[in-house]
Amino acid sequence: MEKVRCAIHSTPLRPPLATPINRHTADRMSTPQELTEQIRLASHWVTPLQNEIARVVVGQKALVEGLLVGLLTNGHILLEGVPGLAKTLTVKTLAQSINTGFQRIQFTPDLLPADLIGTLIYNPRTGEFTTKQGP
Repeated sequence: MEKVRCAIHSTPLRPPLATPINRHTADRMSTPQELTEQIRLASHWVTPLQNEIARVVVGQKALVEGLLVGLLTNGHILLEGVPGLAKTLTVKTLAQSINTGFQRIQFTPDLLPADLIGTLIYNPRTGEFTTKQGP
């Protein structure tokens, strides 16, 4: 079975700690066991979410994990693969599982960034830039 390539561009994932580490708490750092417990408690929802998605999408565990990493790190995810690998179904199922919206963009070789986000157009009369939405 062919797998979907998932390229994630995001900041490094930091464990979700119950108490954020800052210069005031750095002196009283937790032991590795305490940190592990804090991470376990903060991530209790991940496995049920993965199980819920696995009820709909079979055989794409690495893809689901990659999507969750991108989601948790506020990153961007580009899914590539041949037709029929459940790319859209996986993302749509994830969106439904976390109760959020879903929109799909079909990329073609001639698609440019301005086609997605629009472009700024200068209006000499007002001296301002206005955004012209892409198609």
